[in-house]
Amino acid sequence: MIDILAVFITFFAVIDPIGTVPVFIAVTDQYDQKTKRRIALLSTIVSMCVLLFFVVVGEFVLKALSIPLPAFQISGGIILFLFALNMIFGDSKPEEEIRLLDQSHKDTAVFPLAVPSIASPGAMLAAVLLTKNSVYSIWEQIQTAAVMLSVLVITYLLMLLAGSINKIIGSSGASVISRVMGLILASVATTNILVGFSEYYSVQ
Repeated sequence: MIDILAVFITFFAVIDPIGTVPVFIAVTDQYDQKTKRRIALLSTIVSMCVLLFFVVVGEFVLKALSIPLPAFQISGGIILFLFALNMIFGDSKPEEEIRLLDQSHKDTAVFPLAVPSIASPGAMLAAVLLTKNSVYSIWEQIQTAAVMLSVLVITYLLMLLAGSINKIIGSSGASVISRVMGLILASVATTNILVGFSEYYSVQ
């Protein structure tokens, strides 16, 4: 049985549903409500497919490249930590990704919404680390995938409510929440690094 709360917090931090709201508002400003709903649904579906791909075959790709999981966990933890530092000290998620805005209506749902806003590099990495075959059973991996999907559902609902949410928290509020999530993510990343070193030296 997985620690559902810990897994939920991890995915909530790396996917950052609240931080996605200002991005969604910015990239869909020119569309009507019906189109906005379609964009929200499509971006959620695309990000779900991307993350499920990493859940299912991410570890197999590592094995094919002869990369030991502890090494991937250590390097992944470092990347997550740097990603978290950027969330804390650098541009917040909304500020950073709105600069990546592509006004083409054909690409709006995929970029920058689905990737890299929802299915962020940190989320892809977390999907691999939290479904390791050597640590988690198939049932536990299914549970992890279900928790991940629940965060995506929350993200989808927040995008549908984006207009109301933006009035309540504003861009500044989203920036503060993004930085708090960055602090939590830094702790998760440090844990991954320590566990990776422990596993690596235990098999030597």
